[in-house]
Amino acid sequence: MMKKENMKNRKSKNKQKKNQQPQYRTIWISDVHLGSTGSQANLLARFLKEHDSEQLYLVGDIIDGWRLKSKFYWPQSHSNVIRRILTRAKRGTDVIYITGNHDDFLRRFVDFNLQMGNIKIVNEAVHETADGRKLMVTHGDMFDVVTRYHSWVALAGDAAYNGLMKVNGTLNFARRRLGLPYWSLSDYAKRKVKTAVNFIGDFEESVAHECKSRGLDGAVCGHIHNAEIREINGVQYYNTGDWVDSCTALVENHDGSMELLDWSDKRFVTTLQGDSNVVELKPQNVAQNA
Repeated sequence: MMKKENMKNRKSKNKQKKNQQPQYRTIWISDVHLGSTGSQANLLARFLKEHDSEQLYLVGDIIDGWRLKSKFYWPQSHSNVIRRILTRAKRGTDVIYITGNHDDFLRRFVDFNLQMGNIKIVNEAVHETADGRKLMVTHGDMFDVVTRYHSWVALAGDAAYNGLMKVNGTLNFARRRLGLPYWSLSDYAKRKVKTAVNFIGDFEESVAHECKSRGLDGAVCGHIHNAEIREINGVQYYNTGDWVDSCTALVENHDGSMELLDWSDKRFVTTLQGDSNVVELKPQNVAQNA
């Protein structure tokens, strides 16, 4: 009798969830870099469990193909993120996967209009908000001169960034021991080093200019790992940030208003849980390509 009652309670709770309106109209996440040691996959899996939406945009670099070419690394937590996304799609969320430069291997499938259930793979999209604004959604690498025309520099920069993140991890391990909050070394460098500041500014200006030329109201992008909401020359610019360092997501409320959700302060709790079932293989004689 008790088992039957528990089954009934579970079914009624599931029905209530189905009838409830999702928390958000739209969620955008980018730069997860699954397949790299720096990915905060445990944290993102928790985020996806606790936040639902009618639409979910994966704005590029969800899977790090560059990193997987040199060393195959795939913990259980990375599979958990994929599982969460598939579950969302199965339950009716429209999932739009925008390709990026680190997962550019998916771009060859775009011309085939590949769609698996509620999951669609595209290079870019135009999203209409609840209040009628039209936003270009793109990863953003097309506005990065280095990535487009100097691939070897992009690969070197990627290696340098990964090195910086390792130092960042060691530094924050010490801070955690001292009871201090998380502090981002890469974010500090981006804001203090003049060339990095200029690069971010040029990138944002280029995105805004493209929006204006297309007659759009704004843009949502990722790529530069710098979460931001601001207006540039009459164009609304949104950057989703990343799930390597800043751990941020952009969300649209049901009235069309937008905000950034910051989960960086939850990193220490997740880090202590660790990863299990890590698969790590290093292929021989593999050449890296952009």
